[in-house]
Amino acid sequence: MKELFDLTGKVALVTGGTHGIGLAIGLLLGRAGAKICVNDISEEKLSSCREAFRNEGLEVFTLIFDVTDEEQVDEGVTNIEREVGPVDILVNNAGIIKRIPIINMPAEDYRKVIEVDLVAPFIVSKRVVTKMIERRSGKIINMCSMMSEYGRNTVSAYASAKGGLKLLTRNMCCEWAKFNIQVNGIGPGYIATAQTAPIRENGHPFNDLVMTRTPAGRWGTPEDVANAALFLASKASDFVNGHILYVDGGILANFGYVKGENEV
Repeated sequence: MKELFDLTGKVALVTGGTHGIGLAIGLLLGRAGAKICVNDISEEKLSSCREAFRNEGLEVFTLIFDVTDEEQVDEGVTNIEREVGPVDILVNNAGIIKRIPIINMPAEDYRKVIEVDLVAPFIVSKRVVTKMIERRSGKIINMCSMMSEYGRNTVSAYASAKGGLKLLTRNMCCEWAKFNIQVNGIGPGYIATAQTAPIRENGHPFNDLVMTRTPAGRWGTPEDVANAALFLASKASDFVNGHILYVDGGILANFGYVKGENEV
């Protein structure tokens, strides 16, 4: 059983994995034996990431490159291949969100979200998969979202990107499964991170929404998402392909659930 989740010797790249969900994924894959690589465009964030890994007694290879720039991606991945090894596991985690009503959103902002959240996974995956095809082995995990399934006010660009990423994931599967490459997505629900801290306070309307509409009755944790990533990065998922695994406490299954009203 332990061998199913053993990643010893595997090289994993977690894009933008300096904090929150990405950091939790990197740490867990590292504990499972993988050699972790993390990129960002901020040296300050990479320094914080290195400290987090040191605190866990783990090593991490960090480097700066912009996931939306093909030349930088090629240079960065080449550096990883030279210094650490070919990437066995790619987690397309880097992403941004701009909460702006459609009528007020500049096209430039819309394009920026699409570039980071949808085009970048295309660019990075295309670069990394060449070596995976040669080795006939690889795992690609795209960070999708509940917004891959439905929309909300003010997140049109993000939902457009994540909806597109869901179908890009399935198209990658269709093209690369024959090379023993598994391409899947993770759709986090509402997760307790530093970014969501202000809206998780008791009495905040959005906290009330999450707590009453999520059947599990709680916010998720970055570790909940990381556990799903470990499954999709491991041998245990070798016949799982083109799938979006929602880690959401059941909210997509029954968005109309209200804690207390539906209980018997």
